[in-house]
Amino acid sequence: MKTERTRFSELCDWTESIVLAVVVVVLLFTFVGRTSVVSGSSMVPTLHSGDLLLVSRLGDEAAAGSIVVVTKPYSGGEPLIKRVIATEGQMIDVNFDLGVVFVNGEMIDEPYVSGPTNVSFDMEFPATVPEGCVFCMGDNRNGSYDSRAVEIGMIDTRYILGRVVFRLKKGNSEK
Repeated sequence: MKTERTRFSELCDWTESIVLAVVVVVLLFTFVGRTSVVSGSSMVPTLHSGDLLLVSRLGDEAAAGSIVVVTKPYSGGEPLIKRVIATEGQMIDVNFDLGVVFVNGEMIDEPYVSGPTNVSFDMEFPATVPEGCVFCMGDNRNGSYDSRAVEIGMIDTRYILGRVVFRLKKGNSEK
């Protein structure tokens, strides 16, 4: 039969283990990574609504071509999942008639987009990305609300929650 002292000791051990586990999880989510779920079609064909993403906070999150999760407040209110097109100091231009994007005067190769970039918002081009910011767009260019709209505009890198490093598609896994 267990004594009161033994039960108290076991309770303390369990409490210590639970507190340690919670601290480890909080530290991992704060400094290493977290998950996010895609909502909407702005990143089709690359990502689809319902896909689960592993988002890393480690490394260079603002590299051109990276898919990032952004927490910048805007009227839509939800985090944005977009692709970084240009980084600080780069000049971005979009020819909406031809449907192509230029960075520093060079047309960029974008095999990941769902079609030509024909939809414009109220951002004026060409524009230079300010220091500490990035310019982001969805892969579904004609169905994405992104940096082409002044409300979102150039995104301060402090709003980047992390870079997408893995995707678990609905029904199967794929990177």
